[in-house]
Amino acid sequence: MKFLHAMIRVADIDEAMRFYKDLIGLKPSRTLRLEDCMLYYLLDEKTGVEIELTHNDETPEEGYTTGSAFGHFAFEVDNMDELAQRVENLGYEWVYEPFYMEEAGLKVAFISDPDGNMIEFIAKD
Repeated sequence: MKFLHAMIRVADIDEAMRFYKDLIGLKPSRTLRLEDCMLYYLLDEKTGVEIELTHNDETPEEGYTTGSAFGHFAFEVDNMDELAQRVENLGYEWVYEPFYMEEAGLKVAFISDPDGNMIEFIAKD
């Protein structure tokens, strides 16, 4: 068995694509038009795993809410300082600024994507 992708619904596809491409560094891999939505797949070239951004033709005006069971997506970064500079340059704000998690021996940080999904960054530097 192989893990292929995780799907999230997005209210503003342009903002979501900017976030996942420009900040995270995922690469658009394919699109698929369904009867009521457009699917945008973004690839993590290191792992081969994709995120599927689903943009429904009829998006709720208030956007989408994340269920109470979902916590976050996690991405390993090569350099937290370089990521912090990209966050600043792109105008995003941290939920939790980079900090050293002594228990794990790692540097971590958290940010929300444009739809409120929590993203964790982990650096071993």
